[in-house]
Amino acid sequence: MLAGSRPADQEPDSSARPPLVRELLLVVGLFVIYKFGRQAANGHVDEAFHNAGRVWDLERAVHLPGEGAVQGLLLHNETLIHLANAYYATVHFPATLLFLGWLYWRRPSHYVWSRRILAVLTASALALHLVFPLAPPRLLAETGLVDTGQVYGPTVYGAAPATDSMANQFAAMPSLHFGWAVMVGVGLVVATRSRWRWLWLLHPAITLFVIVGTANHYWLDSIVVAALLSVALAALRLQRTEPVRAHIPWPAAATGAHATGSYATPAQANRRSSSYVPSGAGR
Repeated sequence: MLAGSRPADQEPDSSARPPLVRELLLVVGLFVIYKFGRQAANGHVDEAFHNAGRVWDLERAVHLPGEGAVQGLLLHNETLIHLANAYYATVHFPATLLFLGWLYWRRPSHYVWSRRILAVLTASALALHLVFPLAPPRLLAETGLVDTGQVYGPTVYGAAPATDSMANQFAAMPSLHFGWAVMVGVGLVVATRSRWRWLWLLHPAITLFVIVGTANHYWLDSIVVAALLSVALAALRLQRTEPVRAHIPWPAAATGAHATGSYATPAQANRRSSSYVPSGAGR
């Protein structure tokens, strides 16, 4: 997937790679905290719908484009709707795990940085889920949007949001689907050197189109998570390490210009050669 993104003679710095077992336990632990954190924010049905109405009114007040315009593009083609639903349901976690796995193996220092960013971003999002439960636009009748997952499939959510034991459907603010996708795109652009690396930003672009078009998120959900990610990126800078250059000693017998490190210009060399008189000359 990422072959040819860096010259072959630049091998990854294995000293920067953390122990594998520790990282696996850490990533699994973060995933469990993420799942339980979303479940802890479940159950605030009335508050979630009240907040949804406020978000919808705010978007209209500041003249954000309607989410319905994006969904309208999907509704013209049922195959496109299925693809969008499948992208939403299946790409989010695998793409992020593949991203972290590749960085761990090929770019260890970038892996540590990216893992920290994702952890901070996810923790911030979970905190917002707790203090600001939000029903997605597909559940708000005022929007007039279609729940494409339930109508066309596939979907990862139960038909009754208030009793869904598998996922918290009232954790729309902010959108971790979009936040993680942006981090994957940015992380791969930073970690690779291919002239095509900017194409990785298609992943967050497609994700944004999907989450809005399937009515799983408002525009504001993506704006807020982008702001949180920007703060995390500004606070946790990537520590770049310069490659160590091999020291090439001068020959032990080197004298004169080589030993002192001074070099003659062409003009100086000409003057020296013209003033040199071989032994025995003029005799």
